[in-house]
Amino acid sequence: MDTRKILLIYTGGTIGMVKDYQTGALKSFDFNKLLKHVPELNQLDCTIETISFENPLDSSNMNPTEWVRIVTLIEENYENYDGFVILHGSDTMSYTASALSFLLENLDKPVILTGSQLPIGDLRTDAKENLITSVQIAALQKNGTSVIREVGLYFEYKLYRGNRTTKINAENFRAFASLNYPHLAESGVHLNVFSEYLLPLKRKKKLTVHKKMDENVALVKLFPGMNRLVFENIVKTNGLKALVLESYGSGNGPTADWFLGSLKKSIAEGLHVINVTQCSGGSVLMGKYETSSALMDMQVINGKDITTEAAISKAMYMLGSGVSNKHFKTVFETSLRGEMH
Repeated sequence: MDTRKILLIYTGGTIGMVKDYQTGALKSFDFNKLLKHVPELNQLDCTIETISFENPLDSSNMNPTEWVRIVTLIEENYENYDGFVILHGSDTMSYTASALSFLLENLDKPVILTGSQLPIGDLRTDAKENLITSVQIAALQKNGTSVIREVGLYFEYKLYRGNRTTKINAENFRAFASLNYPHLAESGVHLNVFSEYLLPLKRKKKLTVHKKMDENVALVKLFPGMNRLVFENIVKTNGLKALVLESYGSGNGPTADWFLGSLKKSIAEGLHVINVTQCSGGSVLMGKYETSSALMDMQVINGKDITTEAAISKAMYMLGSGVSNKHFKTVFETSLRGEMH
């Protein structure tokens, strides 16, 4: 059987750092020398090749232009590799994983994002395990085809659906959670894949790589005492096309006339308002309480159990794809890549 070929794409982040023991400073290392730092990779039954961003990005600087850069690299190398592992800073990894899931339509190979909380050269690093198992997962095959055929995020022994993740801890090795969807695989003594949670296999279609994202999206988190003037100025922002509204609990918001009136006027003028919960887990259930009935009546989009990260990137993707105003609500409320129930 042919050895699986995996392409490792280093975008930046802690995982690609080594410590200069004379100065104590962290610096990027040459990923062409990866096997020297992680000789365990030689034990995997696959060939690994690497591409690095010329100027590695701190993930705080990640943006839609870089997302398009990543999917373009995947597109250019898609036929030559069996899987892709993207090394990325953890701070915005959930945003990138969500965005890539939308930009890569009809994906039938694994795209696994991973990173680490400590540099790869650190004594107690989590980088080696995350990297080794991510490559191993990307190389998994059954009957000659890839086992994972979606964008995943692997961190601290678990593989999650990328567009279901949220970073929940800045210091713990278990930095990510997928509170509304079970993890896809778990690494222990054995590498267990829970196939019932994988995206269902579709009739084989050619990969479509989307390269337009519209950044005219805003995020507002509701809080008691929100200033009327501030809120009204946000929804009136010139060029704003979509507003992700992080509401309370199961989709509730204030019933103040100025708040509802401002939203109603903006929606009438063409603004897409998407209701997501600011809770880490759970779902929007508009109409369950009186405080969300008004939002439902004015056709606010139901974000259901989507994460904020996925809601933002889905809105950018849909706006960039030219989904019409008439169909925007229906399409958003439909699961495109397993991002919502």
